[in-house]
Amino acid sequence: MAQRISLTDPRLSWAGAVSVEHINGWSMPWRIEHTQRRLFHTGLVERAAMPAGVRLTFRTNSTTLAGRVRTNGDAPVMDICSDGELMASISLLGTDAFSIEGLPADDKLIELWLPHFGQVRFHSLAIDEEASLSLHVDPQPRWITYGSSISQCRTAPTPTQTWPGIVARNYNLNLTCLGFGGQCHLDAMIARQIRDMAADMISLCVGINIYGNGSLNPRSFSPAILGFVQIVRESHPSTPIVLMSPIFSPEREETINSAGFTLVQMREDVQASVETLKSMGDENIHYVHGLDILGADLAHLLPDSLHPDAEGYRIMGERIGKLMVEQYFGQNMQHIT
Repeated sequence: MAQRISLTDPRLSWAGAVSVEHINGWSMPWRIEHTQRRLFHTGLVERAAMPAGVRLTFRTNSTTLAGRVRTNGDAPVMDICSDGELMASISLLGTDAFSIEGLPADDKLIELWLPHFGQVRFHSLAIDEEASLSLHVDPQPRWITYGSSISQCRTAPTPTQTWPGIVARNYNLNLTCLGFGGQCHLDAMIARQIRDMAADMISLCVGINIYGNGSLNPRSFSPAILGFVQIVRESHPSTPIVLMSPIFSPEREETINSAGFTLVQMREDVQASVETLKSMGDENIHYVHGLDILGADLAHLLPDSLHPDAEGYRIMGERIGKLMVEQYFGQNMQHIT
């Protein structure tokens, strides 16, 4: 016999989710407040319904775990971790059931890293009949990262192998990933959302979607950055914020887009925006040059000249950790080797 756990049980935590929708027997995590989704662009709502970086967490001494979950991604994979150790990567393609046996018998933290692309709806969860179950209150520093598909990392093989997942696991950070494929346009609603969330550190990876869509031009891009940061600063006056410019993209470096921008110019504007904020007294704003994270020397890791492959995301995770976490987010961030 198994002990069935309601997905609304308060001993479960949806880490990395902004809200969770419970309806008609299923639970769906969102990366925006789902009751306010009409205030967001429809394309962003579609991406926010995908649980990149979201973990269903709890403590238990159960040696087995099973459940039913429906996905609509093209290759959905869920990672199961026990006290931070990856125990299994489970494909959900063509099935709505998963199970794992042989978990450690002592009390432990279980994290179900949900697929980072496609919607996910949980229907049931079960543990051993007599097993314990308790809430995990995460003491780790809370990190919010905002970006594009290069932060959502669709082409990463599993959720823990996205670059935000790599950084969070290497440095023991409580991750909220606001990587929205194609939808990182410095929306004011996202700035308000970050403003209203608890955070110990914030990173903003901006530019590539704005370049691709021509959604901002040389007149409006830097003011949009400044306004976005100032909204966030209303509730986070001294929280470390890192602004990162786009990584290398060979076809876009010197090519002028529909709004009159090249990627080279955009990087200059991101850096200039950081310098402006510093000159106005912001001592906790920092710049990371995208080419220091993935430059022309690694162009072979960009199969479509835009998105990194698995090795590219691994390198991004290592470099962002060293440049962002170790340098700007404090010496208390201990790297796990």
